[in-house]
Amino acid sequence: MRIFKAIRGVTQYTAKHNIALLATTETHFALFDANQSKTSELDWLAGWGTHQQMDVANADFETVKTFVKQCPDWILAHFAYDLKEQTDGLKTQKENDLGFAEMHLFCPSFIVVCKAEIIEIGYFPEDEKHVQAYIQKISATAEISTAPSSSFSLHARTSRSHYLQTAEQIKKHIQRGDIYEINYCIEFFAKQEKINPTEIWFRLNALSEAPFAVFYKINSSWLICASPERFLKKTGNQLLSQPIKGTRKRGQNEQEDKRLQLELASDSKERSENVMIVDLVRNDLSHFAKRGTVNVPELFGVYTFKTVHQLISTISCELRPDAHAFDAFKKAFPMGSMTGAPKFRAMQLIDQYEDMRRGLYAGTVGYIKPNGDFDFNVVIRSIQYNEATNYVSTMVGSAYTQAAIPEQEYEECLIKAQSMFLALGCSPIST
Repeated sequence: MRIFKAIRGVTQYTAKHNIALLATTETHFALFDANQSKTSELDWLAGWGTHQQMDVANADFETVKTFVKQCPDWILAHFAYDLKEQTDGLKTQKENDLGFAEMHLFCPSFIVVCKAEIIEIGYFPEDEKHVQAYIQKISATAEISTAPSSSFSLHARTSRSHYLQTAEQIKKHIQRGDIYEINYCIEFFAKQEKINPTEIWFRLNALSEAPFAVFYKINSSWLICASPERFLKKTGNQLLSQPIKGTRKRGQNEQEDKRLQLELASDSKERSENVMIVDLVRNDLSHFAKRGTVNVPELFGVYTFKTVHQLISTISCELRPDAHAFDAFKKAFPMGSMTGAPKFRAMQLIDQYEDMRRGLYAGTVGYIKPNGDFDFNVVIRSIQYNEATNYVSTMVGSAYTQAAIPEQEYEECLIKAQSMFLALGCSPIST
């Protein structure tokens, strides 16, 4: 049974900063930050160490269900985009440069939960001798540097000219009726570049203040993520998904912001993209929902974040008594906002046309509570780093429908990538 102890006399900001510093010495680490968003019931959550972990060899969703049942405690987890081999039978031949396993779940030795500004550390009796040392580290005076300590160049794996040529091929598939929508992504990367992931996390999180931000490490693979998007949340027998489709940059002033918000809300292309994914998510959830409970509480909501405006819809349902939440999770994964519609054919074309393996990008990271409730994000607006090979990667994408204009979609990718470029302190992109 886990024991909880309050951590007093420390601000949330200092505690989060000092906990992030622990990542460099831990093999398993996660810090989830809602950045004061009302979308989360927790202010933030962190965990490190491995009280228990799931064997990733030959792991599947049945293994996940068994592990969750046998470990009724806090579980931190990721599911990579390449799990589509399990969910849909689609195997990716491209190299895994980033090192993340297709899935990984672990019950941390130590967990820090902050809710309503109350900070508590949870641990198991056998780890009590280490608790006070961690509390002292968490409570220490924090000295925070925001200036990049290094500078390097990112290279575009897909050149602008090749991107535009590929986009025209994708549009031909749409014209033929192979697909209605597809999320086409590109990568900016650097090889043999050593970075400080913790320093970059501080900068990216400050730049974005995203509601589903996560700093995550498994062995030598790191994820620095400023996601604005929720994949799937379970509360009791209720499931909630909030796909994003539709983006505008932030304005220079309040008047321009309002104009861009109205433009986004009324753009027929963006609304078309959004509603296609809403229909896809409704269909995915309906397989395990009580009849008549799949609803859309909000359609085309305009949400403003620190760097962009987004068009977000909300889909909810009530889980059938005979259905397991991770069966619904599996059916909805990979999320429609990062694939397209129809999902299977869109994923086939993604493998055909994208120049990289997505890895954890377009996958999900989240936490499972002791009562089985969970909350998982969509891994976008993120940086992946393989410390063993010094490989740095950031990926971005945009949705294509019949109305898409490739030049504008490429510019949208650059808008989305800007905060990652700034956080990395990288010099201009080499294409």
